[in-house]
Amino acid sequence: MKVLVVGGGQLAWDLMQTAPAGVHVTMAGRDELDITLSDACEYVLQGRRPEVVINAAAYTAVDKAESEREAAFAVNEQGVANLAAACQSVRARLFHVSTDFVFDGQGNRPYVPDDAANPPSVYGASKLAGETVLRRQLPGSVIVRTSWLYSRNGGNFVKTMLRLMAEKPSLNVVVDQLGAPTWAAGLAGALWSAIEREVPGGIYHWSDAGVASWYDFAVAIQDIALELGILDSAIPIRPIPSSEFPTPAKRPAYSVLDTRSTQEAFGLEAVHWRRQLKSMLETLP
Repeated sequence: MKVLVVGGGQLAWDLMQTAPAGVHVTMAGRDELDITLSDACEYVLQGRRPEVVINAAAYTAVDKAESEREAAFAVNEQGVANLAAACQSVRARLFHVSTDFVFDGQGNRPYVPDDAANPPSVYGASKLAGETVLRRQLPGSVIVRTSWLYSRNGGNFVKTMLRLMAEKPSLNVVVDQLGAPTWAAGLAGALWSAIEREVPGGIYHWSDAGVASWYDFAVAIQDIALELGILDSAIPIRPIPSSEFPTPAKRPAYSVLDTRSTQEAFGLEAVHWRRQLKSMLETLP
């Protein structure tokens, strides 16, 4: 099977590193493929002729998107439309990664794939627009929403926390936003399983198991990093409300994803986020 991974961020790298035997996988990063250009999408896909395309490219600067709406929509909506058209021309199946930020966070139970989306930010709105255009243009595509993604590659909350914990005397971390941290390598494995099982088109939810606040996540990062010798000493971590840490983009207060139907469809069992965090931290030099 020939698979093209679009994007060069943390998920793209983990997809390359976890590709199953028998899969010929190549990657097209931003330097090679700007998905906002329809001709570029057509050129690369015609040249590679993949059977499957995994779109791991996205505009993910959540706060910056509030002042760069056009740039966010250019990648997250028009870029998806361009990829869909190119996939259609070479008869490739498209697997697209979306986000928990399409929900407003006003609920109090995990969101199922059929729940109504109501994004509170430009970033979330642009990702929802990408989902909408993909379902219209290429109905057999697979959309996988995930949450709080991190990896040893690229920039993410875990690596930021490790750096700050080594530099700062103390940290304040938001406690009233709840979600599920997700290791990119685990999401990559889920995507490969979905591809191998040829799951039906539609929307799926995948995250690691359990629930955490950003404060819980930060405390776990420090605890495990100390245990593994990544950090030399602990610093105080204080839980604060979102009101004490204002950001340009509004975050959902509760964006836990219900993954039960996806686990059944993908033939996988989600692993608790704390176990996955330890597995990731064990890979650091």
